[in-house]
Amino acid sequence: MSMANKTPMPSAEGAKDAVDREAASRREAFGALRRRWGTLSRQQQWAWMLLVLVAAYALPLLNPPLISTEPGTNFALACAEMARYALVAVGLNIVVGYAGLLDLGYVAFFAVGAYVASMLTSPDSPYLKIPYLWTLPVAIAVTMCFGVILGVPTLRLRGDYLAIVTLGFGEIIRILATIIPAAKGQVGFQNVGAPPGTQPDGTPVFSNSNGVPWYWLILTVLILVMILAGNLERSRVGRAWVAIREDEDAAEAMGVPTFKYKVYSFALGAGVGGLSGSLFAGQIGFVNNQRFDVQTSILFLAAVVIGGTGNKVGAVIGGALVAYLPLRFTEIANYKFFIFGVLLVVIMIFRSQGLLGARQHLLTYARQAYGKIAGAARRGGALPPRRSETGVIPAVGTNTGRNAGAKGDQA
Repeated sequence: MSMANKTPMPSAEGAKDAVDREAASRREAFGALRRRWGTLSRQQQWAWMLLVLVAAYALPLLNPPLISTEPGTNFALACAEMARYALVAVGLNIVVGYAGLLDLGYVAFFAVGAYVASMLTSPDSPYLKIPYLWTLPVAIAVTMCFGVILGVPTLRLRGDYLAIVTLGFGEIIRILATIIPAAKGQVGFQNVGAPPGTQPDGTPVFSNSNGVPWYWLILTVLILVMILAGNLERSRVGRAWVAIREDEDAAEAMGVPTFKYKVYSFALGAGVGGLSGSLFAGQIGFVNNQRFDVQTSILFLAAVVIGGTGNKVGAVIGGALVAYLPLRFTEIANYKFFIFGVLLVVIMIFRSQGLLGARQHLLTYARQAYGKIAGAARRGGALPPRRSETGVIPAVGTNTGRNAGAKGDQA
């Protein structure tokens, strides 16, 4: 009986080892790719990124058959939708990914930006009319003020309590849009403004049915926001956000003004949300209170979690996927909330960091600094030589490493 109980064990252990080896090989392949990218000079990296940008701008014109959303949805309009979701995800990533603040009501800032653009450009609004492009900085400023107004009294809270408060704030904005006469409830605002420009036949360049110029505009804004987010990530503010995300008590004990930096993240994330909302209002041309529900806010959060919290490129990929899949597979559009819910559960179990995890180094020239320090240490004998020098990588804890440490102690 005992032998019968022990016979399945080797096969189970062998299967587990095979799974572990396969996972390790995938991680090694991805790590090798990242190391290869790290060995490129800054000029080479910019050259590769330039090629990616050219391909991104040409995407709606190429309309690749494998990823095309037609005939169900115009591919250019689908690209614009993907870019807008990616922009929203980058803004939410500042709050959730960088600072570690769980925001379930991010759609509120999106709604505020959309209503700002509508009230300042739609003929249905009795307020002052300004050109559409001027509404973009106005929407950013107004939503940043809303972010500060929400953040100052609530950011003393943490975790689930903060999530509940932000969820309530999102519902408050939707209800106010319903009961305040100036917001026009379900009637909404029609003929929202758009950027100027006409084609030779007299039709507007930025029309609701022409997705190419809208995609190019949103993609340009997305690139600028990503550059800003990358600079913030490598700055003192970004390092403070990461310290708060990892351990807020330890960060405060080390002298980081946690409340101030949390308000910064809320304000900046709200500004990007308002910017994306104003772009949404201009492209759709119609805004009412039915477009800013809790489900939309959860989709925004799902985009960040799927792509990878704390990674702006991952947020772009997650936002594009959340927008693309229902448009590409129209038969599952009615089940998108169920599908993304299951996808979130699976990702949390098997890859909790998302498709692209957060970067671990935040210094602007961390790669160059590490290379110089490691080279100096190797020349001094404190570190074992690299593969290029000996052809063998000493394992951690071997006699080679211990002898090097002993030599350093004797010196």
